[in-house]
Amino acid sequence: MKRIYIATLFVVNCFVGLQAQTDKIVSDTIVTDTMAVELPWPQNIQARLDSLVQDPLLQRTQLGLMVYDLTADSTLYTFNAKQTMRPASTMKLLTAVTAIDQLGGNYKFRTTLRYKGEVRDSVFTGDIYCVGGMDPMFESKDMKAFVESVKALGVDTIRGRLVAVSNFKEENLLGEGWCWDDDNPQLAALLVDRKNEFMPRFVQGLRDAGIVVEAPCSSDVVPRDALTLSVCSHSIKEILEPMLKESDNLYAESMFFQIAALQGVRPAKAAHARQLIKKTLGKAGVSEIPYRIADGSGLSLYNYVTPEILTRLLTYAYRNTNLFMNLYTALPIAGQDGTLKKRMKEPETNGKVRAKTGTLAGISSLAGYAMTPNYHMLAFCIINQGIMKNAEGRGFQDKVCAALCK
Repeated sequence: MKRIYIATLFVVNCFVGLQAQTDKIVSDTIVTDTMAVELPWPQNIQARLDSLVQDPLLQRTQLGLMVYDLTADSTLYTFNAKQTMRPASTMKLLTAVTAIDQLGGNYKFRTTLRYKGEVRDSVFTGDIYCVGGMDPMFESKDMKAFVESVKALGVDTIRGRLVAVSNFKEENLLGEGWCWDDDNPQLAALLVDRKNEFMPRFVQGLRDAGIVVEAPCSSDVVPRDALTLSVCSHSIKEILEPMLKESDNLYAESMFFQIAALQGVRPAKAAHARQLIKKTLGKAGVSEIPYRIADGSGLSLYNYVTPEILTRLLTYAYRNTNLFMNLYTALPIAGQDGTLKKRMKEPETNGKVRAKTGTLAGISSLAGYAMTPNYHMLAFCIINQGIMKNAEGRGFQDKVCAALCK
């Protein structure tokens, strides 16, 4: 009887030990590979995300994450979604959504050439006004058109003044909180080929066209009775796509000051743009959540938002058809174009994620929309902060998007 009892006890212990090992294997599998566990919607996505937030990367960095199911109109997942973090270039979403919301899809960025004076014996006597509207797309061919419009007056000599009208925006050429050693765009009201060289290029263009310029360059405001010689304009849609797909900082800052100018004050100031962004955020249901807006591009180290703010903004855009169509088509497409061209090329994510990327020293972010296999549209925001290698942040974000799209 004693031998039988010992043998039985041995078998029981072996079974218990085996069961414990089995339980550990199953438990580890759930923790490390919940993507393989078949669960109903939306628990399957939530389980995948639970697995991802166990990543060792998050032991030494910070993560803010929010996913909202737009189709079901419900929050799907949050992780530190209320923490204030630096958004990097996902800040451009705030600028873009506010611009479409406040300015409308037909708004034009304009640079105008006007004059006041008279032409006698091929000599123009008077003033020619170059009126800046901070159009980042104004380039050499547009300058040539301006010069041709002057020549079309039938002049070979200009006597008077060439006036730069730069009161569209405040004088600061750099944004608040920009790093001095960064590749910063110059925020001038009069731009040509992205540079603050408008007046010398205009003078040179006139001389190259055979016009004698006997007129100093100066700064002033344009009188109401000045006549229009030429207008160069670009639509908000033309600016929006490179601004978001290529993350163009100059385009974003130009958009930011178009928003500011809507207040009607000249020169327009960054503070005016912040007021209108706050207004749009109010429409998106953001009122009690703390945030700080410094610029329109995300270059500033003084910007602070939360993943919840950006997700609510994306939700607001989705619920407004015109706003959403303009925004959605301008966002980078995973595996296909813009800053996502080389990312998420796998079948489950390729073409199914449209999102704005963000990169600063120590910051990697991604915010936008994802389509699930059961055709639910999701809005999401991921901010990785304290990242020493941006590739780590991008890799984590791509895993999150894969988890959403499986």
